[in-house]
Amino acid sequence: MKISILGTGNLGSSIASGLLEKNMITQLFLTKKNLSTLNKWEKVPEIKITTNNGNAVQNSDIIIICVQPSQFENIANEIRDYLTDRHTIISTITGLSINKIEKVFGAKTNIIRAMPNTAISIGKSTTCICNNKYGENKIELAESIFNSLGETFIINENDMQAATVLCASGIAFWMRLIRSTAQGGVQLGFESNKSLKMSISTALGAVSLLMNNKSHPEQEIDKVTTPSGCTIKGLIEMEHHGLSSALISGLSSSFEKINQNTLNLPDDFELL
Repeated sequence: MKISILGTGNLGSSIASGLLEKNMITQLFLTKKNLSTLNKWEKVPEIKITTNNGNAVQNSDIIIICVQPSQFENIANEIRDYLTDRHTIISTITGLSINKIEKVFGAKTNIIRAMPNTAISIGKSTTCICNNKYGENKIELAESIFNSLGETFIINENDMQAATVLCASGIAFWMRLIRSTAQGGVQLGFESNKSLKMSISTALGAVSLLMNNKSHPEQEIDKVTTPSGCTIKGLIEMEHHGLSSALISGLSSSFEKINQNTLNLPDDFELL
């Protein structure tokens, strides 16, 4: 596949790493205004780095747009004249609806919205995708790309904001939980490096149990808790301090914020 990633920042670089790792490309264009951060890709034969978004689009079939919302108008102006019906647009721009993208590129454009997370760089992303009418015949293609980089969920577009919080922001939330248990291990007497490794290994084991057993978390919790034991004592203390409610409140707060930040292009928005 010939793919362009327009705006190769942290997420774009993660996608590029995953595509390269999984041999998903015949040619990959990476674009950015400042190419100095893309130097590591210069010697990779399949990869071309450039500041020219139009040229990247001309030489690609799949266009993955990874810019910030405020940069979308400039990108759109640079590439719209090079788009044809062979192209598929995959937008990872938070808050930019399919309807707004159609107004810019045309309703007959193949459009996919995707929200991966940074675990895509190691092939472990949770990616949610949706499509417009013309993108329906490309949804399996997009799914195959992101399935090779983790696990993909096809969702309704009106659930995309919630998916962004749960899955993309969720990486940060889980990192904070692991950090907290590692700090707790230091409090219990372990060296910080060893405590972190133990926390990561335990978290991986917990996830593996759920996946392998196809069980609910409470089922696995019941296997660990014994009457008047240390596990139930710890769980009750955590809940007393609001562990579950704090997590749910944090997700809800992020959801409120992301809805405030939705990119609202005016109805009469036109490209230059």
